[in-house]
Amino acid sequence: MLTILGFAMIATFLVLIMLKKMSPIAALVLIPALFCVFVGKGAKLGDYVIDGVTGLAPTAAMLMFAIVYFGVMIDVGLFDPVVRGILKFCKADPLRIVVGTAVLAAIVSLDGDGSTTFMITVSAMYPLYKRLKMSLVVMTGVAAMANGVMNTLPWGGPTARAATALKLDASDIFVPMIPALAMGLLFVFALAYVLGRRERKRLGVLTLDEVLVEEPAEQETVLVGAGTGKGPKSGGGSGAGAGLPDAPEDEGFQGLDPDRPTLRPKLYWFNALLTVVLLTAMIMEWLPIPVLFLLGAALALTVNFPHMPDQKARIAAHAENVLNVSGMVFAAAVFTGVLQGTGMVDHMATWLVDNIPDGMGPHMAFVTGVLSIPLTYFMSNDGFYFGILPVLAEAGQAHGVSSLEIARASLVGQPLHMSSPLVPAVYVLVGMAKVEFGDHTRFVVKWAALTSLVVLGAGILFGII
Repeated sequence: MLTILGFAMIATFLVLIMLKKMSPIAALVLIPALFCVFVGKGAKLGDYVIDGVTGLAPTAAMLMFAIVYFGVMIDVGLFDPVVRGILKFCKADPLRIVVGTAVLAAIVSLDGDGSTTFMITVSAMYPLYKRLKMSLVVMTGVAAMANGVMNTLPWGGPTARAATALKLDASDIFVPMIPALAMGLLFVFALAYVLGRRERKRLGVLTLDEVLVEEPAEQETVLVGAGTGKGPKSGGGSGAGAGLPDAPEDEGFQGLDPDRPTLRPKLYWFNALLTVVLLTAMIMEWLPIPVLFLLGAALALTVNFPHMPDQKARIAAHAENVLNVSGMVFAAAVFTGVLQGTGMVDHMATWLVDNIPDGMGPHMAFVTGVLSIPLTYFMSNDGFYFGILPVLAEAGQAHGVSSLEIARASLVGQPLHMSSPLVPAVYVLVGMAKVEFGDHTRFVVKWAALTSLVVLGAGILFGII
């Protein structure tokens, strides 16, 4: 019964948000609360929610201060050189823009944090997509898939979890998987090329004069462009939302206003060093990640904006993203708390494992790879790697399949996992891109699942899995 209710709860949630009958926050809270009553454990709902919130509170804190930190770094111009390079390559060609999105997301994903990747990628590419009237779900989908493949890096999380759960060395899991993961990343780039060609066919290779139009400043961030000398100018104001200053004809379209008053060119190397130290400390685990970003945000604000009014203005500029993301994380805590507290997730996993045909025993690595696609979408990585993977590994060992093969196969589902409603970083992505979560889900699921299958097929072809 719990198995049926668990699948029904997940299906109800996905259907309602994709049909836009409920907002993600409302669905994440109300649907599990309703099913908790159906299970007959409504009296324990408070305990389940508190347990879920307690478990996700560090993640919410990390995201809050990470948004502030990287928001400040974008404000002060740390990423301007990277953005200028990408935009110079992209020009006003939709095909190049989509491919550039995939490349940028993959490069930034090297830090192992999805939220960081999405903040930088969206900040750089959002102005281009908006001005050229391109599909924003293409941007979020491509970024999520590129990050999903790169999320398998040993410091990204899944590989470390698999190694811990099965008592293996992370390098023994990851290094042999590199060819298969490389094929997955190449597939994402190829898909970006196809989607870009589709956008180019729909819009054409536009000139800047055709697309440069005024946009109201929605908030004081750096997500605006600078036009060409022929483009119209917007009215006054200051900061990143000040509009479109004149620029020489050969300067082209810019995603970040080069004249915004928040720039701190004299502090560029300090900010670069601070970011390198912060990411190094995160990878080396010198301190918990929430603590690192809290300290980093405080230091970045203090050094770059020593005057209190300026600090308050920077915090206010990023407050909307902070509130949206942290609110979504705490709402997701209700969903995960009920799933785990009622035992639904355990019953669902047991049902899946028990229904694996005996003839599939010698092919448990393949089975693990296939199961990782839906399971890592419908549950957290912790739940899958610490709850399900040991069971699959034990079943594999009974049929002569090594734990290493099972561990490698377990990484297959990560391209789809990064768009799961239980992954806090995806709310940073859709929130900053101003895309409905249901629209993102409807677009990305099929392509991300296909990317996962490409990784699985390559792993089998190369004899890795």
